[in-house]
Amino acid sequence: MLGVALPAARRIAHTLPDGRTLSALVYGDGPADVTLLHGAGLNAHTWDTVNLLLGRPALAIDLAGHGDSSWREDLDYSPGSLADDVAHALRARTSVPQVLIGHSLGGLAAAVVAARHPELVRELILVDVVPGLDTDAAPAVLRDFYTVTEFDSRDDAVTRARSFGFGGTIQDTERGVFFNTRVRADGRVEWKHHFAQIIGHAFDALNAERRASDDPWQDLVAVPAPVSLVRGTRGFLRDADVTEFSRRLPAATVVTVDAGHNVQETSPASLADLASAALTRTHR
Repeated sequence: MLGVALPAARRIAHTLPDGRTLSALVYGDGPADVTLLHGAGLNAHTWDTVNLLLGRPALAIDLAGHGDSSWREDLDYSPGSLADDVAHALRARTSVPQVLIGHSLGGLAAAVVAARHPELVRELILVDVVPGLDTDAAPAVLRDFYTVTEFDSRDDAVTRARSFGFGGTIQDTERGVFFNTRVRADGRVEWKHHFAQIIGHAFDALNAERRASDDPWQDLVAVPAPVSLVRGTRGFLRDADVTEFSRRLPAATVVTVDAGHNVQETSPASLADLASAALTRTHR
């Protein structure tokens, strides 16, 4: 339906220094020059359509506690901790600086990677997130959604997701639920990611980190690579968030697309085009 050839794809498992595993999808046969980080409660498959349209080697990582990656016993899913994992994987699994694309929580982690490990990042693209975003207000719907974490069937999970307006078409929702759930030994279906179990703790911890920081923007403003922000018209960002982004990073680019928060699922071509453009730019 997309009119593109299917790329080679395989799943890899990267062992971290503490013994945890970071899982990822590798697209294409050559060395990756694009790396993609999903948001809270999602997984690497959220980028499938973007990668199909991009048509080049890429790496889509399951963040800790998501997809097939290990859960953290300490429940620390802060952007800094996630970034440490990602940087370790990039050093081992890539050979050139990456166009690093991060959605939501993955965008916050991507900003930390780009600031603290600039040699790993060619350009940074943030998708519908900025530092300091109020996780009490913006993703409140997620707190409500995850008050139910197990189901009699995947069909029931699809019904709940659609009742909250998630997933686009019915086929999109069914696919997302399939990749983001597992069937337990007792036959019940549950979400695969740790956030479903600790959603309140996770967002409270992010808010506590934001409030404790002298400046939650300190990593992003220190990024030496070019930075772009993609805002979905029906996403989580407010006008004030984008205004502050432009004030803090006057040289950065802001792109607004007709999409919800999960831009990669509702407007994948826009992200594929941005990544392609980033790869053709020459940097001094």
